[in-house]
Amino acid sequence: MTTPTIEPPRGGEPWLLTPGPLSTSYSVKAAMLRDLGSWDSDFRAMTARLRASLVAMLGPGGEDFTCVPMQGSGSFVVEAMLGTLVPRGAKALVLANGAYGHRAAAAMRQMGRAVEMLDKGDYLPPRGDEVAALLVRDPAISHVVAIHCETSSGILNPLSEIAEAVAAAGRRLLVDSMSAFGAVPLPEGLPFDALVSSANKCIEGVPGFGFALVRRAVLEAAQGNSHSLALDLHAQWAEFERSGQWRYTPPTHTVAAFLQALDEHAAEGGVAARGARYGTNRDTLVAGMRGLGFETLLADRWLSPIITTFFCPADPAFAFSEFYDRMKVRGFILYPGKLTVVDSFRMGHIGRFDAGVMRAAVAAVAEVLGEMGVASAAPPETALAEKRRAEREMT
Repeated sequence: MTTPTIEPPRGGEPWLLTPGPLSTSYSVKAAMLRDLGSWDSDFRAMTARLRASLVAMLGPGGEDFTCVPMQGSGSFVVEAMLGTLVPRGAKALVLANGAYGHRAAAAMRQMGRAVEMLDKGDYLPPRGDEVAALLVRDPAISHVVAIHCETSSGILNPLSEIAEAVAAAGRRLLVDSMSAFGAVPLPEGLPFDALVSSANKCIEGVPGFGFALVRRAVLEAAQGNSHSLALDLHAQWAEFERSGQWRYTPPTHTVAAFLQALDEHAAEGGVAARGARYGTNRDTLVAGMRGLGFETLLADRWLSPIITTFFCPADPAFAFSEFYDRMKVRGFILYPGKLTVVDSFRMGHIGRFDAGVMRAAVAAVAEVLGEMGVASAAPPETALAEKRRAEREMT
């Protein structure tokens, strides 16, 4: 296990405090300097190593799974998973507490699949007892779709209790672990059919493809389900098994970068070490921002190691667009909020940086607030009241 070297950005490149794309190592960037033939044996071997390495990250029980990379952003592979593994006459329950649960439900409707949604709003996670009750009430539901880390709020959802409820009801679980896989360990023996993530998240690669980890028996039974030619996970998998090749032009440079990122992930100590660094980043950032008077959207128990949402200050001198621009000048790219009720912004803690970068970001925030004439970073009372209401509901 090695502590990763954190190299300062070159040529004015900023730190990306976002949930992906994110800041990458120089060696990951350098891996993309080689051109590769998409049908060449060297690239086929690279694809095979990629697939085997990702399955191995599942740990015990992973031998029942296969890996299917899919060109495009994370949303492409989410749609591929849903369209391939939820049969056309089936019904899915989507557990939503932010933008990505809503996006999964929208994809289901676009595909003509029956869908029900448990919408918990911006503050609260779906709980196992709620899922169990819904499955009892509606026996037509065959699949449950859960978001592992909802990055619109930063909430880490209780995947174990959700999975237990789904399994106890004899239904199938599909997991969007886009922003968590590679840094948040999966509970051993977790009962699920498929999980999807993306190259440019916790593995610290670059955008270009996502991947699905699917139970082989479930995928074998899914032939003909897909509504799409290009987003058919079964057809993509069958071609990998037959020839070792992608069906359509692969993102060769992204694959090369991802293999380098996988090597660096393993050298750091794998999922546990990567998650520990991100957790330290989060703790450093949250403590610093609270010290400046900011309030987190979520209570501590639901904060993920991926990204944290902060309420915008109520001070009339604060405007997020100006705040963003001034932070960018100082070398930090932030993420706007995606909440439905209150104004917010997000700061990610994933990528090739450490707690020292988090401290520098907090110092930059303090400078910017002073320049803007923001006397207090406290949020509006309405935001605090809504947070208190949500916390009461949880207890």
